[in-house]
Amino acid sequence: MNFAAIDVSILGPAFIAGLLVTLTHVPFGKRVLARGIIFLDLAVAQFAGLGIIVAHNFHWQPGGWQVQVIALVSAITGVLILHFTEKRWPEIQEALIGTMFVLASSGGILLLATNPQGGEQLKELLVGQILWVSYEQLIPVAVLYALILGVWFGIKNKSSLLFYVLFALAITASVQLVGVYLVFATLILPALAIRKYKGGGLMVGYTIGLTAYLIGLILAALLDLPAGALIVYTLAITAYLGSYLNNIKSGMFRVKK
Repeated sequence: MNFAAIDVSILGPAFIAGLLVTLTHVPFGKRVLARGIIFLDLAVAQFAGLGIIVAHNFHWQPGGWQVQVIALVSAITGVLILHFTEKRWPEIQEALIGTMFVLASSGGILLLATNPQGGEQLKELLVGQILWVSYEQLIPVAVLYALILGVWFGIKNKSSLLFYVLFALAITASVQLVGVYLVFATLILPALAIRKYKGGGLMVGYTIGLTAYLIGLILAALLDLPAGALIVYTLAITAYLGSYLNNIKSGMFRVKK
């Protein structure tokens, strides 16, 4: 183990990125589970990624405003299509979400086919480069997430369209911070762990996510392993432990008939 690799200047921004993603994705994850559209985030993330790939093909600067615009337009286009299909064919919505994901993913591969660095770009899109996140990059994302959370918790009766639009905004930013895999894992795994918690278990979900990011980042630095992929596993483990402890607690206080 390389303890010298525990560098706060690198792990600090990465953990804050994980904090921001967790704060937005846990409540969204609860809604996604409740609506039964588990793979929605993968499809939307892939649409945002498709926009990013298009921007790379135009040789626009990563993180520049042009990239943000095209990624957001791509994600919004995807959610508007999915919102329409939910209204039109609700009984096959999950299948349509999967189809949209495959189409967007395949489109990205086709766009990268002639790029000699296409494989590396695709890997960065999926696994992310969380250790390369900077404090400057986090400032606009934090402002955006604050606005999203303000609307999310401030409006009680949220329409389906509002949910889709806020979801697209959050996913577009998150994909560029942590990658597609971590977006999905942060959205779904804590939500799965707290699905039976009384009162919703939102704070427990936040604790699960932040603990997983902290442990994953430290282990990635010590073991010199890809941080994004490792955090996916720590999220799975902490989510399982959170669910297991709740089952034990519920069993202790269950009244036997």
